[in-house]
Amino acid sequence: MPYSAQPAAAFWKLCRDDPEFRISELFQPKFSVSSGDRIATAGSCFAQNISSYIARSGLNLLQMEPAPRGMRPEVARRFGYDLYSARYSNIYTVRQLRQLLEDAAEGRLHDTAIWEREGRFFDALRPGVEPEGLGSEDEVRAHRSDHLRRVSALLAEMDVFIFTLGLTETWEDIATGLVFPAAPGVIAGRFDPDRHRLINQRFDEVREDMQAVIARLRSIRPDLRIILSVSPVPLTATATGRHVLAATTCSKAILHAVVEDLSSSCENLDYFPAYEMIATLPFGGQSFESNLRSVAPAAVDRVMRVFFAAYGAALAGESALQSATRNDMNKAVICEEFLTDAFAPK
Repeated sequence: MPYSAQPAAAFWKLCRDDPEFRISELFQPKFSVSSGDRIATAGSCFAQNISSYIARSGLNLLQMEPAPRGMRPEVARRFGYDLYSARYSNIYTVRQLRQLLEDAAEGRLHDTAIWEREGRFFDALRPGVEPEGLGSEDEVRAHRSDHLRRVSALLAEMDVFIFTLGLTETWEDIATGLVFPAAPGVIAGRFDPDRHRLINQRFDEVREDMQAVIARLRSIRPDLRIILSVSPVPLTATATGRHVLAATTCSKAILHAVVEDLSSSCENLDYFPAYEMIATLPFGGQSFESNLRSVAPAAVDRVMRVFFAAYGAALAGESALQSATRNDMNKAVICEEFLTDAFAPK
C-alpha cells in the first residue's frame, strides 16, 4: 500500500496525538539562509512580524530607507520606517508588488497617483507613510522618486526575498490601470465610481502577476532565493457584497493555490506555511486575539521558531524569539486595511 511508506506526519491521528502536532515536520525548505545573506522583506501587515524577528536575529535584514536619526521608534513606524526593507509600507496584492517593481525599473512617476486631503498631498501608492500628508504635489513626486531609487538599490543587493501575499481585492484607477493599497477616500483622495473600480483577482490573474514578479527579480538577481507565504489575517472588510468569512476563505485559497503551484515548479522558490500554522484547524482558535483577527504573539513565535529552524538559522533566531514581547509585537503592526472598519454600518 502506498500509505505504508509515508512518514508519521502524513497521518492526521499521529499528528493529533503529538502536543506540537508535529509542527517541525510541516516544512522542508529547498535551500538554507545564512548570516551572510542579504534579506529583503515585503508584503501585507502580517509580514511586519517576520521583519521584526529577522531584524532582532543575527540575520542580515537589508534596510534601504532607515528612519531619520533621533526619530522615536513608535513615530518612525507610524511614518512607514522600519516596517520592511524599504518604505513602501504594506503591499497587500501581487499586482501592487508588480506595479512597484515596474515603476522602480523605469523610474516612473504617476501624476494621477497623488491624493489630496484638507490641503495636504499623499502618494496614493503608499498613502500611509505620510499620515499628515505633504505640502505640495511636487514634494510627493520628489519623495516618490527617491523611494523608487532606493527600491532599485534594494533589488540589486538582496540575496533572499521574503514576500507575504495578503489579499486578492484591490482598487484600480480605470483610466491608468494603477492599483492602490487602500480605496480612494479611506486615507485621502475621493472615491469616484466612474473612475475607480474593485478588482477581485482570480487564480490566473494572481499567478500571472507573480510569474512576472519572479521574472523581473531574477532578471536582476538570477540566483535570488524567494520565500513566499500567505497572510493568515482575515479581511477587515470586503467590497464584493459577500459575507466577509466567505470572501476571506476565497481570497486565501486563491493565494495559497498560486504559491503552492509556483513553488512546485520554480527553482529556489519556497512556500513557507505560516498560514497553516496559524489559521487552520489545529491552531486557529488559539492563534488569534479576542477580535479573531490580530495574531497572538505566541502564534507568531510558533511560526518564527519553525522558520529559523528550517532555514538553518535556529541559533541566529533565538535572540529574536527571546526578545519578542506581547506589547512589542502587538504595537508594531501598522495596517491601512484596519481603517475600513470605520465604514461599517452603525
